[in-house]
Amino acid sequence: MDTLVGTPPTSVPAALRRLYFLRFAFAAAWAALLFATADTLGALTATLLAIYPLFDVACAVVDLRSARTNGQPVRALYANIALSALTGIGLAVAATSGIPAVLRVWGAWAITAGIVQLVVGVARRRLGGQGAMIASGGISTLAGASFIAQAGKDGASLTSLAGYAFLGGVFFLVSALRLRDEHGR
Repeated sequence: MDTLVGTPPTSVPAALRRLYFLRFAFAAAWAALLFATADTLGALTATLLAIYPLFDVACAVVDLRSARTNGQPVRALYANIALSALTGIGLAVAATSGIPAVLRVWGAWAITAGIVQLVVGVARRRLGGQGAMIASGGISTLAGASFIAQAGKDGASLTSLAGYAFLGGVFFLVSALRLRDEHGR
């Protein structure tokens, strides 16, 4: 008779570390692809734009599962899932109206997601590595306002979104490297 042996729950820091490394790799690759296609708002660029917040949804779901099984606060993660899902849809629609519309939707998302990231980072500060997440949330909020302002100018471009995503990925990398394990290391 075979016996299934359950695996012990993964600690929050270990799960976050893996997730943050994945988020860095995705952000770097996505930013490179967007930078290469940012001059025109064609089907590939529109797809890339919609994929980014949808990837954020998937990451938030993984984060939520880990946090919930380990007694971490999860309300802000639910908000992030809803905001990012709506943004993915909003970006798909905005892409049909042009770069300024995309920048406005992305900007609104960056502001709200930044606020959520600040809240989650503050709630998790005892895990270590959250200073980068808190800083990233604050920068995201400011960058979102900048994207909205850019939308009103002639020659608006999507290249700034690639830089924003890459910088966000770097913050995830820094946070991954600074997270403490269950023993405070």
